[in-house]
Amino acid sequence: MPKFAYQAKSSAGQIQTGQMDAADETEVRVKLKAKNLTPLRVIQLGGKPQVAGSAPSGARVSSRDLQIFTRQFSTLVNAGIPIVDALKMLSEGRRNPTLKAAAAKVKEAIEGGKRLGDAMAAHSHIFDRLYVNLVRAGEEAGILDGILDRLSIYMEKSEKLKKQVKGALFYPAAIIVVAVLVVTGILVFIIPKFQELYSSAGKDLPALTQIVVNMSAFVTERWYIVVGVLVGVPYALVQYAETAEGKDTMDRLFIKAPLFGELVQKASIARMSRTLATLLASGVAVIEALEIASRTAGNRVIEESLIRSKESVTAGKPLAAPLAREPMIPDMVTQMISIGEQSGTLDVMFGKIADFYEDDVENAVKALTSLIEPILMVVLGGVIAFLVLAMYLPIFNMASVQGGG
Repeated sequence: MPKFAYQAKSSAGQIQTGQMDAADETEVRVKLKAKNLTPLRVIQLGGKPQVAGSAPSGARVSSRDLQIFTRQFSTLVNAGIPIVDALKMLSEGRRNPTLKAAAAKVKEAIEGGKRLGDAMAAHSHIFDRLYVNLVRAGEEAGILDGILDRLSIYMEKSEKLKKQVKGALFYPAAIIVVAVLVVTGILVFIIPKFQELYSSAGKDLPALTQIVVNMSAFVTERWYIVVGVLVGVPYALVQYAETAEGKDTMDRLFIKAPLFGELVQKASIARMSRTLATLLASGVAVIEALEIASRTAGNRVIEESLIRSKESVTAGKPLAAPLAREPMIPDMVTQMISIGEQSGTLDVMFGKIADFYEDDVENAVKALTSLIEPILMVVLGGVIAFLVLAMYLPIFNMASVQGGG
């Protein structure tokens, strides 16, 4: 495992330096934050510094492609086809070129005497640590067919959960984009026509109407500023979110955000629980399972909770005790973990937790969509009503003057 040198600041403002073994820079930062230290600088020793969150060299493969590959691999192995022949089939046909090439290289490595897990570990940009550890556990226990089936089910559930959360976030974003386009269209094409009518009348405009006219003039004359803001701000946010600091900040904002925060929290707990259930049921040790799950929960707040809990478990304490002190871990979760530890069925309990929260996320997405739709419609209708009222207000005033005359 790579070694990193770090410089961090304590809560008292003191600067601390040291070295730490970790898979990447992101894990170093998470471990430092778990110790209430603010990372200032992280450098990989003995090699090129690794950019936080970046993948090793090699083209990436989408989670959807890897899910399909795993399901097909599982089906072939469960059908009794030798691993080498199964990989040969998977390296052919129509699929992701990177995945095809990786399958062919893994096949060659196995023919050269390597085990499947070790061969896959050489392609860590495709087969992550969770994937490799499960395959190795399956090989050692002689149940590779069952492990691959369990892994494919895990990936399918994880992909479904990801789609549900993305769908919940995409819907309001799409409505907001449409609202911006509609309002911009009114300001650019409709308002100037009314402005010509008002100019010919030669009368002062009401304050509300003048505000809308000024907005229209600004959008029309300084459109490059508007376009720059509408395009530049989202782009800058996306780029910032891809950095270690940005991901940390965004994760904390998302999990505490109104409306969406609870959904993000439930989705992260569901993913964490499903990962731990799969790892523990496959024979992976608790410490190793916690270390892997701490980097796959999908939210830094939950990941840091697992890092702190792993340190307590390493010291000989039960897992439920440190998790009970984490504000983002519900009491129901810690109670079920405690029961699982006492009864020796921790993997089963994590599976039940995952099932519960996956169903809860699905219901929360439906409820959130039902709630957001009328709210966005009211907001959009209110904005358009404001613009219409502002443009017709001078006409109403002129009509009242003529009626009074």
